[in-house]
Amino acid sequence: MCCSSLHIPTMIQNFDQQDYVSRCIWVNGPVIVGAGPSGLAISAGLKKQGVPFVVLERANCIASLWKNHTYDRLKLHLPKQFCQLPYFPFPDNFPEYPTKVQFIDYLESYAKHFEITPRFNESVQSAKYDETCGLWQVKTISTSGSNWGEVEYICRWLVVATGENAEKVVPEFEGLQDFGGSVMHACDYKSGESYQGKRVLVVGCGNSGMEVSLDLCNHKAIPSMVVRNSVHVLPREVLGRSTFELAVLMMKWLPLWLVDKILLIIARLLLGNIEKYGLRRPSMGPLKLKNTQGKTPVLDIGALERIRSGEIRVVPGIKRFSRGRVEFVNGENLEMDCVILATGYCSNVPSWLKVGTPTEFITL
Repeated sequence: MCCSSLHIPTMIQNFDQQDYVSRCIWVNGPVIVGAGPSGLAISAGLKKQGVPFVVLERANCIASLWKNHTYDRLKLHLPKQFCQLPYFPFPDNFPEYPTKVQFIDYLESYAKHFEITPRFNESVQSAKYDETCGLWQVKTISTSGSNWGEVEYICRWLVVATGENAEKVVPEFEGLQDFGGSVMHACDYKSGESYQGKRVLVVGCGNSGMEVSLDLCNHKAIPSMVVRNSVHVLPREVLGRSTFELAVLMMKWLPLWLVDKILLIIARLLLGNIEKYGLRRPSMGPLKLKNTQGKTPVLDIGALERIRSGEIRVVPGIKRFSRGRVEFVNGENLEMDCVILATGYCSNVPSWLKVGTPTEFITL
């Protein structure tokens, strides 16, 4: 087993005609919340040091975001050497930018190699640090078969490895309930195959919005992409080398502000003036913006060419929806068949993590 656990006597009560079990479990090591790449990497490191641990995962599989909430054409945006987990490199036959399926296969092989066995279908409801006894109380709801019920884990250390994308962000738009057409978040989008010939409004111009718009083009849909704010667009590669790799290399020798300037010069030389297509650059450099506000620059993989050609139409912010139509802040009014909300994600940690002693928990 992955942990040494002391089971405190079980209390059982009748609840909604099911056996509802309330249990308390002592964990002689850290509790790790999340079985995505970060959670697996931490688990492997602890395993190599012989440290017992428990991994809690609300879904029924590892890397559930990758498996269940990503589109089919997705590939890693960064070269594989920057995405592989500790102690277990990608297979040599994997391409420079592995596909979604390849990355999932890699993560499953990783978990199997290090014998990481998360406790699936356990959703954390609260995690509170008790300063009196110096322990964490992590309360979960388990929906796993006969073990359905509340579980409380007691541990000294807590590792939060749920990432930044645990919950989808769905903004409110005036009149959206009256639109009448299909409306979905990008986390539910798989392929543009069923959108052929349809007018699709993609709300958002980050990496997901750009790639969904590109995929729609490839399937002969008619996408319009909402660009409400400024955005950094960088080439994915420079002279055959990853832009990210180049930035990391420069950061070893140059200050961040200078690296930002160099990246913007390169982007202007390779991509041209993108502002004339409705893509305004922020006043803050791409790396500084990422460090200070968490906004990731777009790495272009072909969407910009479709924007230049007019196959992807750039439109401003939304004012309101009506039946089969959308009105923009510039007064333009267009007919639309479908809406895809590429409006991003957020962490769900603030909803369940109570303030604790900073040295007793780690967030990833």
